[in-house]
Amino acid sequence: MVVEGPGIEAEQLWHDRSRWASWIAGFGALQKLGDDWPQEGARRVWVTRPQGRGLVSETVTAYTAGEGQTLEVEDETVRGTQRVRFESDGVRTRITVSLDLDTKGRVPPARRWWLRRRFRGELERSLQRFAYEFAAERDR
Repeated sequence: MVVEGPGIEAEQLWHDRSRWASWIAGFGALQKLGDDWPQEGARRVWVTRPQGRGLVSETVTAYTAGEGQTLEVEDETVRGTQRVRFESDGVRTRITVSLDLDTKGRVPPARRWWLRRRFRGELERSLQRFAYEFAAERDR
């Protein structure tokens, strides 16, 4: 996703805990957040809305201000790594999110395909909502 604005502003909104519910797909409520978020070692635990993934735990394994972060992600059925990158020329910022997941148990191929599709959809919705939030923030 490319947003109109400098990377530092995009990154600040990305880490603004008061705004997560408005753009993270399925975000229900924050259960726990380390005081040092988004620094390496910080942990965030949140619960999804009904019919969602349940309890989601994320731990920051790498963070570089202005560039992005890497998180270890886990819920009831999957665990993996999520990477968020911010690349900016000072006018526009490209936000790239990648997610590498493994299921916790044995999953038939059709179900694995469905899970990948579901997570891809959640990431796409989150990025689109983030773009709307970021544009609205810049218009204030």
